[in-house]
Amino acid sequence: MSEYWLISAPGDKTCQQTWETLNNVTSKQNSLSINYKFHIPDLKVGTLDQLVGLSDDLGKLDSFVDQVTHKVASYLGEVLEDQRDKLQENLMANNGDLAVYLTHFQWDMAKYPIKQSLRNIADIISKQVGQIDADLKTKSSVYNNLKSSLQNMEKKQTGSLLTRNLADLVRKEHFIQDSEYLTTLLVVVPKSGFSDWNQNYEKLTDMIVPRSSQLVSQDNDYGLFTVTLFKKVAEEFKHHAREKKFIVREFTYNEVELAAGKNEISKLVTDKKKQFGPLVRWLKVNFSECFCAWIHVKALRVFVESVLRYGLPVNFQAMLLHPNKKNTKRLRDVLHQLYGHLDSSAQQGGAAGSHDSVDIPGLGFGQAEYFPYVYYKINIDMVDSKA
Repeated sequence: MSEYWLISAPGDKTCQQTWETLNNVTSKQNSLSINYKFHIPDLKVGTLDQLVGLSDDLGKLDSFVDQVTHKVASYLGEVLEDQRDKLQENLMANNGDLAVYLTHFQWDMAKYPIKQSLRNIADIISKQVGQIDADLKTKSSVYNNLKSSLQNMEKKQTGSLLTRNLADLVRKEHFIQDSEYLTTLLVVVPKSGFSDWNQNYEKLTDMIVPRSSQLVSQDNDYGLFTVTLFKKVAEEFKHHAREKKFIVREFTYNEVELAAGKNEISKLVTDKKKQFGPLVRWLKVNFSECFCAWIHVKALRVFVESVLRYGLPVNFQAMLLHPNKKNTKRLRDVLHQLYGHLDSSAQQGGAAGSHDSVDIPGLGFGQAEYFPYVYYKINIDMVDSKA
């Protein structure tokens, strides 16, 4: 199960006691969850007004960072194409497993200095992830355009004789060249019409070179034939051929242009291969950056909400629960028994706020789920979850 519950509760005599009480009733006695202490450093509190305003902004920042993290993961899956099954192993945080990073969370002092105000830390994260989002748009646009050009050219190399590029099917000797009067046309004929073509192509107009038709190529449905005729009857020939369901393909044999077309495909293939490695590396590095930033936002939210709910001096224990999937309802009941006294308005099952939707800034009442303890859900499944 990829879902975790990040909660906090006020310290009893000590925060260690709060931890032991929770761990005893949920993990040791009942196997309702596996629990981890969630370490939040001594952050600067600021004023109550600042905390209330920041609480709402952190909610928006949480959604934004979550969205960008999923976007990067999703695009990495797209880029991996037929290796998409390796996506999960490429999604790492700080060079390790996502669950390990989360359950052993350590605040990154270098990136997010705790001497800064909470607002500044939030701004650092916002700018960092905003830049990744902007860079992702640019990089994905360049790579997608390249991929799309290559796919279009490859489609022209395959598919039906009615639409595909004919350059790799024909040879110089199939064509009359440098003639003032004669030209060679390429005609696509349905397989059911081969006999009709062979018997009648010379009669479609005057001035057709007898026995000049050759079958150059065929697929499941059609054959590609040449026919040589005088240039001045070419338009009339096309008209009569159309009436018989024979399709003349517009094609001029030009060795220089044909070579250039083949070189263009080779160049696109080479360019795509060149860009693939650096792009995958960039996506992996920046997925890690986004994921780590996201968990730091969760830590900030827990800190701010805990101070707003439980007051000063700062005295709460943040705890990460990995619920046993079969026992989530029982776990919720046990948490309510432990912490229901903290807020009488939060009814059993937890959504006093979700029915009345009393949106008090900073106290989370407008959330879909409100509990008497601070609670945030973290789902680390980046492969199947929708952003």
